Amino acid sequence: MTRRVLAVGVILGALAMGQSPASPTRKLRIIAIGAHPDDCDIRFGGTAAKLAKAGHAVKFLAVTNGDAGHQTLAGAALAKRRFLEAQESARRLGIMEYQILDNHDGELLPSLEVRRQVIRAIRQWKADIVLAPRPNDYHPDHRYTGVLVQDAAYMVVVPNTVSDTPALVDNPIFLYVEDNFQKPAPFRPDVVVSIDDTWKQKVDGLDAHVSQVYEWLPWVEHTLDQVPKDPKARRLWLEKWRSGPISDEKRKVLAEEIGAEAAAKVQHVECFELCEYGRRPKLDELRALFPLK
Repeated sequence: MTRRVLAVGVILGALAMGQSPASPTRKLRIIAIGAHPDDCDIRFGGTAAKLAKAGHAVKFLAVTNGDAGHQTLAGAALAKRRFLEAQESARRLGIMEYQILDNHDGELLPSLEVRRQVIRAIRQWKADIVLAPRPNDYHPDHRYTGVLVQDAAYMVVVPNTVSDTPALVDNPIFLYVEDNFQKPAPFRPDVVVSIDDTWKQKVDGLDAHVSQVYEWLPWVEHTLDQVPKDPKARRLWLEKWRSGPISDEKRKVLAEEIGAEAAAKVQHVECFELCEYGRRPKLDELRALFPLK
């Protein structure tokens, strides 16, 4: 751990305990990378809102433009619609930026060209923390986004790679967002963040992705007939759809972080696993980087 990261850990550790550091010297810069516009919102929206409220710089990046994810729309018209939805979600979540790369949805490959795009984005944001999916998932775009971020994890500090964008001095911490896949290994919740205080805000962000949460995803799941027509009613439907029980494993980690009594009351969480390819802080140092309560 460098002095800079230790200092940041002290600052966020105070925030996690509900304290206000007297004069924080530096705020964290976090970039969450997903395959499509809405992926980051689903797995990181509540924590992103918490970090943004604490004054940290949060950015979402979609590696594809989402131009295939709909049952009736496609191409440029769909990409434009999803871009506008993403910008509205960013406004509702309070994050600083939602960038969408112009790669086709459903056609993503872990090519050198796209790897360079990802390296540039991480460097330009001067990221301290990078979040991405694991490279095992039902969707090839999700898998290859995980591979692309892993492939960028070390290269972001190599000056002679993508030399048109200055390399980072320190390698960021790379984290995986949660998934439910068991092979080759199940997701491990190293950090569990209570998002009860930003749950409504997270749902508001998802609510902005109308083409996805009220049209495409229900169509794929054969539940489109269950989506209410009234905007208020469908938002309540969305909140119920995205709610779910907290596993015993997550509850155990949460108890380690905030105590058993407080953990027992939590209703909504987001979880993250440390990737071995970036900077690897000790577990207590990693958890200190997040506002856990």
